[in-house]
Amino acid sequence: MRRIRIIGIGAGHPDQVTIEAVRALRSVDYFITADKADKPGGDQLLAARQALLERHLDDIPPVVAVRDPERDRDPDDYDQAVVDWHDARAEAYEQAILGHGEGDVGFLVWGDPAFYDSTIRIVEKVLARGRVEAEWDVIPGISSLQLLAARHRIVLHDIGQPIVVTTGRRLREALASGAENILVMLNSTIDLEGFEEWTIWWGANLGTPDERLVAGRVTEVAVDVLTTRIEVKTTVGWIMDVYLLRKKP
Repeated sequence: MRRIRIIGIGAGHPDQVTIEAVRALRSVDYFITADKADKPGGDQLLAARQALLERHLDDIPPVVAVRDPERDRDPDDYDQAVVDWHDARAEAYEQAILGHGEGDVGFLVWGDPAFYDSTIRIVEKVLARGRVEAEWDVIPGISSLQLLAARHRIVLHDIGQPIVVTTGRRLREALASGAENILVMLNSTIDLEGFEEWTIWWGANLGTPDERLVAGRVTEVAVDVLTTRIEVKTTVGWIMDVYLLRKKP
């Protein structure tokens, strides 16, 4: 039976791919990845995945780039828009799998498949559609959360304290709930109003040659965060950033 392998490939640097992940990369017959070719300069993350494969594999299997379905970026119903997008991706992935025989397929997931990535959900949808039969597994990867902590040489929480992981869109909810240790991912913009007396540890494009870091009291470094963010997005063409906010006395 065909096998589907969802492989976490780390935050960007080829050295941060685990040995388990390398073994999984070497076990598949081809890879499927979404092609966001509509991005300025093409899909640079697709190129980064190709470079990672060249680093770890002697013979690189085919990489099937599936055009990412259109997604409503400002929907009236956000949750339904995401479901529709996932359904469209599942259909596209199903077609790609059926078009490549019975070989084992690998999905290359940036960071770790467990954190704000939908590949697991989409593969479940593919299998639920009933046309693809496969065994499947998930290989963890080094996440940007871990890399952020390593780069800033910090522990992500105070002793015995909880940590909230959320998105930029829902940061205000975390603040209103009383959270005092917040990790934030998936940021279209950054709004630090109300966090002036907090401490921030911020990182962009972690693990890549374009990595940037800023840390300090929000009131002192907020401008640096925002200007650096603009600089990275302008010069590189894309940005993935993550940051920790901690309430300090």
